[in-house]
Amino acid sequence: MTTPADTTSTATPSTPLRIGLLGTGPWARNTQAPALAAHPGVELRGVWGRRAEAAEALAAAHGTRAYTGEAGIDALLEASDAVAFALPPDIQAPLAVRAAEAGCHLLMDKPVATTVDGARAVAEAAEKAGVASVVFCTLRFAPETTAWIAEQTAVGGWFTARAQWLGSLYAEGSASEYADSPWRREKGGLWDVGPHALSVLIPVLGEVEHLTAARGPADTTHLILRHTSGASSTVTLGLSAPPAAAGMDIEVRGEHGTAAVPDWDGAEAAFRAAVDALAEAVRTGVPHACDARFGLRLTELLAEAETQAGR
Repeated sequence: MTTPADTTSTATPSTPLRIGLLGTGPWARNTQAPALAAHPGVELRGVWGRRAEAAEALAAAHGTRAYTGEAGIDALLEASDAVAFALPPDIQAPLAVRAAEAGCHLLMDKPVATTVDGARAVAEAAEKAGVASVVFCTLRFAPETTAWIAEQTAVGGWFTARAQWLGSLYAEGSASEYADSPWRREKGGLWDVGPHALSVLIPVLGEVEHLTAARGPADTTHLILRHTSGASSTVTLGLSAPPAAAGMDIEVRGEHGTAAVPDWDGAEAAFRAAVDALAEAVRTGVPHACDARFGLRLTELLAEAETQAGR
């Protein structure tokens, strides 16, 4: 375990970053645990879960130790340099504060929390403890989309943008295991896929200085954003579209024409890149652009949109 004063040290080619995983749901099983277990720069120190049988099954699948209960959280934090979270956001946030106070670096899922106070507590705890943090927004870490974002940011001169992320998680006949998530059903596409869209638009077009939100059908939310660059963007987010209408696309238009975000090759590769980003922030002490402060800003925007849309 690192201490608050030790912000540089743990990931070197000969010393793997010891990461504990908190959570055992579909996201942990399908993405995080496989990525952590296979990462050459990581030692997966253990898996904590609220259900002992789930923690034991996931830990056994990846050759590590299972932890449960309150004492299990403390034991895993003690054994780890960093922790990765695969938990509902409002369970993640207080545990992230606890982990930071224990000197662990933070690899969090989006959104950090669904309240501004919750996200602010995480950002302040990370800053006070001097630990590194990364919030996993898939498009900011998938190699294909990372390169595209950097390219469009460098080009500049953008006039407007359009982002649409419509899932069919709650459409009739959907059998997705992610649909069983209570927080996702309650908060809808705004909170689930909204961070992804914003994490692309903000670096390319600049910080959001004004936001307008309105409700659409089912859980759909529409946003109109004005950015500090002078550009504007529109965003449509939802998880209840008919399967034939589902899809994601982000497009920017400006002085040099039009550019559309490319396809990417799955979440596991993106998560490995997020692990690399955390290790680099640990090594150098330089905060990553998608750190806990950025996670707080995303939460502020989503909370404002939720209020305006009356959700």
